[in-house]
Amino acid sequence: MNKGRILSINHSKIKGVSKTPIKSALLIEGIGLDQDAHAGVGLKQVSLLSIESIKKQKECAKVKKTDLLLGPGDFAENITTEGIELSALKIGDRLRLGQSAVIEISKIGKDCHKYCAIYYKIGDCIMPREGIFAKVLIGAQVAIGDNIEVMENV
Repeated sequence: MNKGRILSINHSKIKGVSKTPIKSALLIEGIGLDQDAHAGVGLKQVSLLSIESIKKQKECAKVKKTDLLLGPGDFAENITTEGIELSALKIGDRLRLGQSAVIEISKIGKDCHKYCAIYYKIGDCIMPREGIFAKVLIGAQVAIGDNIEVMENV
């Protein structure tokens, strides 16, 4: 599916922890999510993970052994999506978020050099398999409920 919506926007002041949902945020061109610990120049300015992936992770045998209720931000993603098939995207694909923000997919999956706090908390982490990362090409304010649309490649 090439359309979806922003289900949650998540940020944190430090790296390696789950992120806290917020109602809206500013995406800054060439930097990422304003005031997020992961913002900065480079390939991984903004991270995305679908709620469909999070729901699937809840069914993991390791996770079922815990009493944790997983939701948006728990895997340290900046934007939790709904209804868009992130796994179908390729590096270089562009997404419009809301009215005017544009991001470009720059990395598929996450390289984990050591286990993160999320892995130790639940026994697994889906970001290396199903998370994606993007660079902010056009910054703008985005909010929960905003549309996400795959843009036609020109």
